[in-house]
Amino acid sequence: MSGLLPTFLFSDYFYIFMDDVLKEKIWRLAEPVIAAEEMELIHVECLKMHRRWIIRLYMDKENGVTLDDCTSVSNQLGDIFDINDLFDCPYTLEVSSPGFDRPISRDVDFVKYIDARVNIKTEAKIGGIKNFHGVLLDYIEENGEKIVLVEVAGKTYRIPRKVIVKANLANAG
Repeated sequence: MSGLLPTFLFSDYFYIFMDDVLKEKIWRLAEPVIAAEEMELIHVECLKMHRRWIIRLYMDKENGVTLDDCTSVSNQLGDIFDINDLFDCPYTLEVSSPGFDRPISRDVDFVKYIDARVNIKTEAKIGGIKNFHGVLLDYIEENGEKIVLVEVAGKTYRIPRKVIVKANLANAG
């Protein structure tokens, strides 16, 4: 045996790492285009599905995002992504408004939505819970670490920002 480990042992780690690298590249390319359209990029998702990437961009503006906004940005970004050769396989680009269950992924969003009802999923259990459904109380920094404070059923949980897998506003409906 050559001493090399089979790559399939690292496939999940590889795609998680690639997902983060890809998100950063997409963010850098998409943000100026969306800003030029007087909107704000609020979240990027990258999902590897068998032989295709699914790229989801969520954007917002003061009076809401229209279908024309989504079409314009999608057309511009599709060309930019193709020119920059971001993907090694086919991809689907989805551009939309964040909706009522808006993703919360930036520091500014955690601050903006203090006192709002949120859903937060973590990579590991905190106080026996991985899925938190409650009120965002605060977003603080302690000893160089960002902490989300969430109240669930009268109890306050301190969730390190780095362990949050997904966070979004809770649908009020």
